[in-house]
Amino acid sequence: MKKLITTLLLGFSIFGQAQNINLISNVPNRNTTSLNGIWNYIVDPYETGYYSFHHDVYDQQKKPSNAAYFNNYHAVNKQELVEYDFDKSPKITIPGDWTSQVPELKYYEGNVWFKKSFDYNLKDKKRLFVYIGAVNYKADVYLNGKKLGTHEGGFTPFNYEVTSIVKPKDNYLVLKVDNTRHKEDVPTLNTDWWNYGGITRDVTLIEEEASFVEDYTIQLKKNNAAVISGFIKINNFNPAQNQVSIAIPELKINYKGKIGADGILNFEIPAKKISYWSPENPKLYEVSIDFNGQKLNDKIGFRTIETQGDKIVLNGKPIFLRGISIHEENAKGGRANSVEDALRLLNWAKELGCNYVRLAHYPHNENIIREADKMGLMVWEEIPVYWTIEFTRKETYQNAQDQLTAAITRDKNRACIIIWSMANETPISDARNAFIKKLVDHTKSLDSTRLISAALLTQSDSEGFGTINDAIGDYLDIISFNQYLGWYGGKLEDAEKILWKTKYNKPVIVSEFGGDAKAGFHGEKNERWTEEYQEYLYIQNLKMIEKIPHLSGLSPWILVDFRSPRRLLPGIQDEYNRKGLVSNQGEKKKAFFIMQDWYAKKKKEQN
Repeated sequence: MKKLITTLLLGFSIFGQAQNINLISNVPNRNTTSLNGIWNYIVDPYETGYYSFHHDVYDQQKKPSNAAYFNNYHAVNKQELVEYDFDKSPKITIPGDWTSQVPELKYYEGNVWFKKSFDYNLKDKKRLFVYIGAVNYKADVYLNGKKLGTHEGGFTPFNYEVTSIVKPKDNYLVLKVDNTRHKEDVPTLNTDWWNYGGITRDVTLIEEEASFVEDYTIQLKKNNAAVISGFIKINNFNPAQNQVSIAIPELKINYKGKIGADGILNFEIPAKKISYWSPENPKLYEVSIDFNGQKLNDKIGFRTIETQGDKIVLNGKPIFLRGISIHEENAKGGRANSVEDALRLLNWAKELGCNYVRLAHYPHNENIIREADKMGLMVWEEIPVYWTIEFTRKETYQNAQDQLTAAITRDKNRACIIIWSMANETPISDARNAFIKKLVDHTKSLDSTRLISAALLTQSDSEGFGTINDAIGDYLDIISFNQYLGWYGGKLEDAEKILWKTKYNKPVIVSEFGGDAKAGFHGEKNERWTEEYQEYLYIQNLKMIEKIPHLSGLSPWILVDFRSPRRLLPGIQDEYNRKGLVSNQGEKKKAFFIMQDWYAKKKKEQN
C-alpha cells in the first residue's frame, strides 16, 4: 500500500487547528479494538533494554541488537544468550499505574517496559492507528520492533499510524515508560500529587479508510447563538472525494459542503430553536458526519459562555459557579480512568451542590469529561504548568503548548468545558508572564469561544487588604486565585475583618481554599487535623469569601483526600493530602455539610 500522506493542520478563525499534533478526535465513536487488559512488564532502572553497555541507543542502530527489549526477542537455540523474556515476566493490568498495583514499585521512579501481544487482520486499503490515552511521563513506542515515536506529557493522548507494520498474527506492542521527574518537564520536579508511573489510560487500535475525518469542531459561533460553526479536517484528502455532510436530526439540519484543497471544510449553519446546554438542561444532540459513506457519530451540546463586566454569563444569563476541585484518583488509591471512577467523583460533586468542577492540575481522562457533559457539570480544564516551571526554556514552553493543544483537540466539542486554565500558583516574573501570555494567545487561536483563566497567588498590601494584582490578569477572562486562610497563615478568628480588592473589573473565582482533617479524628475547633477545625475553617473562610468583590464562583480544595509523597505526618497524613471534604475511604467530613448548605443557599439566591 502506498505511503499515505497526512494533510497539514491549518489555522482557523474561531476554532483553529494546531501544528504537529495530528491527533484523532472522538475515538470512542470510531471503529476500535481495545488493547486494554493484561500486559507483561519488565522493570529496567539501568535502561539495559535501551542502551548498550557503551551507552549506544539501540533504536538508533541500523539493525538494532536482539538485546533491545523492543525486539521482544526469544533465543532460537539453547546456546544463545538472551537476558530478558517478556512472556515470563510479571503481569499488570492496563490501563493502570504500577504504584498501586505493584507494592515494591510504590516509590519507583524510572523505566518500565510494557508488552502486549495481539492479532489483527487488516483488510486491504484500510488503515490502522494505535491511540494511547496517556502515559506518565515519557513513552517510547514500538510495534513489531519498529519505533513509532516518543511522547512526553503524562496526561494527554497521542496516536501513531501502524498500517504498514501490523501483521495478521503475533504483533507485539512495546512501550518504554519513564516517570522520572526532571526540572525542565511539565510539570517540574516538585508537585503535590503522586507521580503515578505507567500506561494510565486506554490503549486502542483505530481502523479507518484511506481518507477519513481526523478532527472537527461543531459548536456555536462566537457572538451568534443561532449559528453552528466549525471545521472538518480530512486525513489524506483525495480531491475526488470532497463531499461531506453534517446531520443534526432534532434541529432539522442536513448540511452538505465541499472540502477545500487543504483538506479542510469551514462551515456556518443557521439553526433554529436550539435547546441550549446548561446544568439544569444538559441537552446533547445526536450529530452525524458523513464523509465518503463513512459515518462518525457524536453527542454534542450547544451553549454560549462569556463574561460581561464582572459576571460570568451562560446562555445570556449570569451564573455563579458552585464548584469543587478534583484530582484523578480512584477508590483504591491509584490513577482513575474508568467511567465508574468518573461517576464516583462527579456524583459526590453533585451531592455537594456543585454545578461546576475544577479538574486539577492536568487534563483528566476523557471519561470524566463526557460524563460531566451528560450530568450538566461545567468544567475547568487545566494543564500542569504548576509552581516552578522553567519559564525561560524554549523546549519547556513547547511541551506545555503541545499538552494544551492535545487537551483542546480532544475535548473542544464537549459543552461542559467552559474554562481553559493556563497554570497554577506560578511565581511572578517577566519570563513567566511572557510564557503564560503566549499560552493564552495559542489557546485563543485554537478556540476563542471559551473563557481563559489561571489559578494565581495573592498578597496583602500595606493597608492589610488581600490584593489581586497579578499582571497576567490583563490577559485572562476570569481572575482566579488560591488562598489558605487559617492553614498556611492568618487567623480564622479574623476572617470577618479581612477585605479584598482587585484592579480588574472581571469575574473572580476563588479557585482554592481549605485545610486538612483526618476523617473520624475529633477535637476542639482550634485543634489542627480534626474535623472540627476543618469545619470551623470553612465557616470562617466563607464569611470572608462572601465579601470579595466581583465574586463569581469558588472551587474549594478538594473533593477527596489524595495521595502525595509530601504529606508524611504519621497517623494523620500517612502520605495523603487530607484537605478532602470526603476521605479516601468515602467518608464525608463535617466540612462537607458546611459547603453543601452554603451552596444550597447560594443556589436559592440565584433562582
